[in-house]
Amino acid sequence: MSALAAYSTSTGEAFQFWVLGTVAVIGALCTILMKKAVHSALCLAGTMIILAVFYLANGAYFLGIVQVVVYTGAIMMLFLFVVMLVGVTAADSLKETIKGQRWLAALCGLGFAVLLTAGIGNASITEFNGLGAANAGGNVEGLAALIFTKYVFAFEITGALLITAAVGAMVLTHRERTERAKTQRELAEQRVREGKHLPPLPAPGVYARHNAVDVAGLLPDGTPSELTVMQTLRQRGQIRDVSSQALSDLAALEQRSAERLGRDHDREEEAAK
Repeated sequence: MSALAAYSTSTGEAFQFWVLGTVAVIGALCTILMKKAVHSALCLAGTMIILAVFYLANGAYFLGIVQVVVYTGAIMMLFLFVVMLVGVTAADSLKETIKGQRWLAALCGLGFAVLLTAGIGNASITEFNGLGAANAGGNVEGLAALIFTKYVFAFEITGALLITAAVGAMVLTHRERTERAKTQRELAEQRVREGKHLPPLPAPGVYARHNAVDVAGLLPDGTPSELTVMQTLRQRGQIRDVSSQALSDLAALEQRSAERLGRDHDREEEAAK
């Protein structure tokens, strides 16, 4: 009965596989087809989480936790932080620098497809001992026994490939500096020559009356200053226009000042008489 249960699939397992498998395939395709690197990374993170669920459902508890903690929680988040801090531009050239690399990539993809088909076919026709026998001494112990005995050569090759990939990424992203870095004085002189804004930007809000970030500050003549509002708010159209009200307030203030000066002048004339 236990042997029969090892090869049979329940309705819940089949439902879980087809639903999560479909979502995982869609996430993998979105990782390739998305135009923005951040969106691709998020899709890849979702696919990795679904793979962790598959590991947990098949009794590979250690692999499921490692999939979430190491790959999704550490590597993917590190990639997202790098993308958000450094930024991704479209300045990279898409011209092929190594001749034949596309054909080589297609050949490697074809070889991977053949290996994947062979692995799935072998799993379909081979009888397995089941999860009970595999995890008899514990999931971690069973995994360690397979990695360091039967699959030790493949494990070492995988480690060498990961180290080679890390070194290759460092070499490809390294850029030699061909000129001396400019000092702060030289940068300041360059800004002066280019006519850029040298002093600090004015604070947000209406001059002496308001401190909201979505309200343009007023210059001494009453006109709003575009430098006082973030460009993001300006592009979104989230700027409140209070210049007319501010100008009317400024005019009223000037009128009251003129009236006060007039009264003072009349008092001075009366005192002189």
